[in-house]
Amino acid sequence: MAARKPTEKTLGESLRERGVSRRGFLKFCAATASMMALPPSMAPAIAAALEKAKRPSVIWLSFQECTGCTESLTRSHAPTLEDLILDVISLDYHHTLQAAAGDAAEHAREQAMAANAGEYLVIVDGSIPGPDSNPGFSTVAGHSNYAMLMETVENAAAVIAVGTCATFGGLPAANPNPTGAMSVMDLVKNKPVINVSGCPPIPMVITGVIAHYLTFGRLPELDAYNRPMAFFGQSIHDRCYRRPFYDKGLFAKTFDDEGARLGWCLYELGCKGPTTYNACATMRWNDGTSWPVEAGHPCLGCSEPKFWDAGGFYNAVSVPTSASGMNVLAAGAAGAVVGGAVAALAKKQTKTAVTHRQPVTVEELEAKL
Repeated sequence: MAARKPTEKTLGESLRERGVSRRGFLKFCAATASMMALPPSMAPAIAAALEKAKRPSVIWLSFQECTGCTESLTRSHAPTLEDLILDVISLDYHHTLQAAAGDAAEHAREQAMAANAGEYLVIVDGSIPGPDSNPGFSTVAGHSNYAMLMETVENAAAVIAVGTCATFGGLPAANPNPTGAMSVMDLVKNKPVINVSGCPPIPMVITGVIAHYLTFGRLPELDAYNRPMAFFGQSIHDRCYRRPFYDKGLFAKTFDDEGARLGWCLYELGCKGPTTYNACATMRWNDGTSWPVEAGHPCLGCSEPKFWDAGGFYNAVSVPTSASGMNVLAAGAAGAVVGGAVAALAKKQTKTAVTHRQPVTVEELEAKL
């Protein structure tokens, strides 16, 4: 009997073949629920869905990019890169990670498209020179980025744009945009497109979106920019551990003053947290070790459209470049007044959430399945 293809096996079968225990699988499902901002009580439903889910074929296209998005993915810890590739998906094409090269690599992409027509996922990182641009600006295997993108997405189930270059054009599209760089959603109009922005994006958001798709058979709830609400539904400012200092009007004036050493708010040093939506403050980086603001650097707003052209990185938001120190202080004082009211409401909501939190153990999950 011929061996079954990876995409013909269920995730449950693949996990058992690799010696993953049921207990380990349930822990994975509990972590997945947490990562997708779902209550722990959803873990049994996730386990049941993933047990039967087929491993999707994934084709990853890299265009005008710096490989930072792939580097970010390789540092995912929930699930890890190995878990994602070996257990959760069938990664059939990826410039950086695949062993094949040249004709063999392109043949693998074409085979995956033909064998999984209508069912495979396309992940794109990097912007694309538009159809009116010189096709020689960026090519793969002699084909323009635009031609390869449109050919690959034609029979795809959905498209995931990873990184700010793919989602909004990013640095290649910054003024004066010499290559005519465009985002995936500017070009793909006949397929669902989900945006995972960031420069680079948080690795667990990439894997979380794939886990959600496998669990529920659909894309997660999206915001106005087609980003998953579970990860982009709140501003960095609202989740930041420095927020209490903002509410009190306590701001670092330089990167090495007493306020900076005490962890005061970085608003006056250009932090774009109030206008940036992402989960950096809660998910953090490198296995939850830290993130830029915790390391003492203001948020650059890299997950927002046109962040490269949105003004100086170290100018306070809503404060003109020529603003005097008194203007900045006035802005800070206003922030303290408004922030105080918001903080009181947030504190009340947090207390209510903690009261209704539903802790769950692996033993309880096993009993429910």
